[in-house]
Amino acid sequence: MLSVATLASGSSGNCAVVSDGQIHILIDAGISTRRISQGLKSLGLELRHLSGVLITHEHTDHVAGLPVLCRQTAAPLYTAEGTARELCGRWQGLVERFRVFEPGQRFSLAGLEIGTFPTSHDCARPCGFSVSGGGRKLVLCTDTGVITPQAREAVRGAHTLIGEFNYDPVMLRKGPYPPHLQERIRGDWGHLSNEMGGELAAWAGSQGARRVILAHLSQENNRPELALEAARRALAELGLGEKDVELTAAPRSEATGWMEV
Repeated sequence: MLSVATLASGSSGNCAVVSDGQIHILIDAGISTRRISQGLKSLGLELRHLSGVLITHEHTDHVAGLPVLCRQTAAPLYTAEGTARELCGRWQGLVERFRVFEPGQRFSLAGLEIGTFPTSHDCARPCGFSVSGGGRKLVLCTDTGVITPQAREAVRGAHTLIGEFNYDPVMLRKGPYPPHLQERIRGDWGHLSNEMGGELAAWAGSQGARRVILAHLSQENNRPELALEAARRALAELGLGEKDVELTAAPRSEATGWMEV
């Protein structure tokens, strides 16, 4: 059985873990190693149990914990070549830890099948991931300004989607961010709004997903109830309700329990 939990999800830090009970894979490490360790312990795991770390891109809220994490675990790091190059320029001693790929490639990680696909974000080589094992498939698609065709294809057949619901357009427009930052967030290289996240959630539901985890909600420009309502509206347009697709808003600063994929 494949299970997933988020340890943190939001503009200040992102980290998730997926497991089949024996293989445990971290997705991003945007919080301190101490918090990662605490989150794993709440799930019955320790740092030494990690089989690998998948990295979506090099922004701080996805990689802040990497230097210390690499001193405390031997787990290899998997990311796109451009991302690895950026991180090796930022921190010494990581070169030997990386296993690089080009988004679109697939590979095996300790027996689980990993799929990768390009996303659209203002960084070197951003990507999303699918993790498959035991007849189940998880897809993580966050930090993208548009739903790329490759992301849409990756979501096909997923049982669980971790999808971005970064901002509510009205809150963003009326909020504290200056115009240039608002434009970046709204742009094709920025983030998905609640409505765009709902579109991806509805697509996932139409393709068989039974769980959607709403992720990367902005603390300043979104609220869980707004994101959930947008997801419900999008699903309802296809005649789907929460009895068909379970919706969960990932907490920003604490770990969830295990959720079956």
